[in-house]
Amino acid sequence: MTELADGSERSLDPRYVDLQRQVGWITSGVLAALSALGMVVLGLVSDRVTWLGFALLAAGVVVGLALMTWFLQRWPPIDYRHSSYRVDQAGLQIRGGVYFRHVINVPRSRVQHTDVSQGPIERQYGLATLAIHTAGTEHARVELSGLPHDVAVAIRDHLLPRDLIDAV
Repeated sequence: MTELADGSERSLDPRYVDLQRQVGWITSGVLAALSALGMVVLGLVSDRVTWLGFALLAAGVVVGLALMTWFLQRWPPIDYRHSSYRVDQAGLQIRGGVYFRHVINVPRSRVQHTDVSQGPIERQYGLATLAIHTAGTEHARVELSGLPHDVAVAIRDHLLPRDLIDAV
């Protein structure tokens, strides 16, 4: 853990890009199926379906596919390049954002408890999400996704209080 808490800036795991793409395709597939079902229902209950309606639908499908391809294939690597974290003795710093950048600092003294979770797709890639619960209202729950499971556990253990005496 000492090499992890050396204060150097680290990137998320590169497998996180593939995970984001897979989650995006699943989400898009569900939304496309629901949209298609809605269009079928709308077509069945509507007594006036015109060529203009079909033309608008076709244009919407083309634009939607183009946007979906962009966000599912090109956006995850761009977002990945702008995401990083740093662990040192003082705590954890998370950087992210492409257009609107943000830096979140989590001091160890404010950490109340931490969680490491894995969904089924994260488990498939060997990744995990570290959730840090802090004292305070804004950013009381901070999440860092895209970490290898063992790294997430090591950061969790590093952020926990060193003494065994409960302050409460």
